[in-house]
Amino acid sequence: MAGETQMPQVRACGVPSCSYNHDGCHAFAITVGSSARAHCETFVEQPTKVGDGGMVAQVGACKRADCQHNDALFCHAPTITIGPDVDAADCLTYRPR
Repeated sequence: MAGETQMPQVRACGVPSCSYNHDGCHAFAITVGSSARAHCETFVEQPTKVGDGGMVAQVGACKRADCQHNDALFCHAPTITIGPDVDAADCLTYRPR
């Protein structure tokens, strides 16, 4: 079934300090989740911008099983938004069940 699942894109990232964020998130894929919150675990803060400028990141994994968009640790939201919430880089699309 995993081959039939399309990963949602990171529609927007409101975290300018992330190295993958330059006019959008350009990581290959991101991981969302921790035991405490829906944190973007791919967040990297360094002085240079990285990633593929022609690529739009997708959600590779979501560890927040308590999110209404999560089924078997796959995100099924159409798109997600990353931005400041509890931390500098959280999934703002996260909704508890």
